[in-house]
Amino acid sequence: MAWIHLLVAAVFEVVFALATNATHGFTELGPSLLTAAAAAGGIFFLSLALRTLDVGVGYTVWTGIGSVGTVVLGTVIFDEEMNAGKALAFVLIIGGVLGLKLADRLSSRGASAPNAAPVTASAPAPAPAPAPAPVTASASASASA
Repeated sequence: MAWIHLLVAAVFEVVFALATNATHGFTELGPSLLTAAAAAGGIFFLSLALRTLDVGVGYTVWTGIGSVGTVVLGTVIFDEEMNAGKALAFVLIIGGVLGLKLADRLSSRGASAPNAAPVTASAPAPAPAPAPAPVTASASASASA
């Protein structure tokens, strides 16, 4: 389910980027509201995906799909230029996304329990407090005087 959440988050990311371009510096109300809603939706679904995916994998895939989707749709909607360099970069990004998904699948097979909570580093236990200095007979005699 995490990968579905991540794909939904990526769609919101694409809508966010394209709507931001259409705001003309946030001077257009409709696209500005769409930008805010898409940003909130993208972050919400990304947070759901990150319940089980590593943040490095989830965020990288989210931005990768968002980048490719934004450039592809930007060429269609806003008539932006597409060239061989961009196409090669897309192939590399898509290859990286597929590689991360494969690596995540392989690492989850080795886990002892599916959907196990991620292991987090914890702070070391605090050092014990030093023992109080022993009271000597001469110190107790001068204290009673």
